[in-house]
Amino acid sequence: MNAISPEPTCHGDKADLRAAASAAGLNETIERYAADYPVGPHDQPQSMCPAFGSLRVGLRMRRTATVLSGSACCVYGLTFTSHFYGAKRTVGYVPFNSESLVTGKLFEDIREAVFKLADPALYDAVVIINLCVPTASGVPLRLLPKEIDGVRIIGIDVPGFGVPTHAEAKDVLAGAMLAYARREAEQGPVQAPRAGRGERPGVALIGEMFPADPVGIGMMLEPLGLSAGPVVPTREWRELYAALDCPVAAAIHPFYTASFREFEAAGRTIVGSAPVGYDGTAAWLKAIGDAFNVPTPTIDAALNRILPPIKGALAAKPVKGRITLSGYEGSELLVARLLVESGADVRYVGTACPRTRWSDADREWLEAAGVMVQYRASLEHDLAALKEFRPDLAIGTTPIVQRAKEMAIPSLYFTNLISARPLIGVAGAGSLAQVVNAALSNTARFEEMRTFFGEPAAC
Repeated sequence: MNAISPEPTCHGDKADLRAAASAAGLNETIERYAADYPVGPHDQPQSMCPAFGSLRVGLRMRRTATVLSGSACCVYGLTFTSHFYGAKRTVGYVPFNSESLVTGKLFEDIREAVFKLADPALYDAVVIINLCVPTASGVPLRLLPKEIDGVRIIGIDVPGFGVPTHAEAKDVLAGAMLAYARREAEQGPVQAPRAGRGERPGVALIGEMFPADPVGIGMMLEPLGLSAGPVVPTREWRELYAALDCPVAAAIHPFYTASFREFEAAGRTIVGSAPVGYDGTAAWLKAIGDAFNVPTPTIDAALNRILPPIKGALAAKPVKGRITLSGYEGSELLVARLLVESGADVRYVGTACPRTRWSDADREWLEAAGVMVQYRASLEHDLAALKEFRPDLAIGTTPIVQRAKEMAIPSLYFTNLISARPLIGVAGAGSLAQVVNAALSNTARFEEMRTFFGEPAAC
């Protein structure tokens, strides 16, 4: 019997895995990921498996089947996490061993599984996600058929050594789907939106958002004669066409590099930042109006109608206290802006996502307000900020919350308690104050515990 070469493992060195992937013919993919999702100057932030982002996007879409190809331990963890976060659909898995991997049988097994799944009565698309080991081994998802009986086949590689965070992995799948949908639209008529085409030009909204925020954006766009288009990542395939049909795309989350590339290829304009707070709303609505060539008097009239209630809401629910903030969802700079306008003394905002030109307006505004902005923030960056600024409240990831409490500093988990709230318009202006002020009021309780237990260990 011929000896079987050992396959790369998901616990291998990242440089070795990248080299193996390049040697297996995926150099173009690895180089594109390096350009789209740069990690420097240090390595990627500590995060959950990036593939969770792509998995999450697929599982949220109607009539979409999602299949994972990777080590069993990775698939188990991703499946567990997806159901922990509320997925109600089956996660497909094609198992393999060393022999099936190196002989090419794994690809044949994936192909067979795709043909079995591709039922047009059930699905619009089947998504296959290569994890680290199949990617490094060069399992060629690009050789799968592009469609089977009208069902679209989307194969993507989402290795931890090529995609830094799960937030950016959302963009990997969203971008791949937009590229497919754009080619379909270029070839002829496509499926109309479920509710039909609107009469007013639309603004596509890029980035996962709190459900009320697109509604709030739509209300602010109405005086300009505009409407809120679909949110990308979308919830069904036909929404991809409607999003690409919008003349302007709003980079609510600024790291969707592959998605923005598809909108620009379709001739669409990208507008950064978001209508958050007073200053952010004023600047964003003006930028949107300019992108659509809305007359200046119409823009001014809309601002005079929209801005006073936001100013009033901010004044009615002030936030007083020193805050450090960090997270990995991509909305960290927007939340920091809202806290600053609410009166908080924000000293530091860290985001696991990269710096892009679409977040420049938010970064410049925050830095002008004296806030330190750290892209690709690592746990070490966030801990250093906690130690240096000694905030009254730390908003961050699980280890930051844990360390802050050890230091007798009140803290809030960003993902569940902050990003799961509206940020846009009047609703956003007062949304954070209640939870933030409630946490700040716990300072006395922490002081009592500090007195009882003694000083915590040095950070």
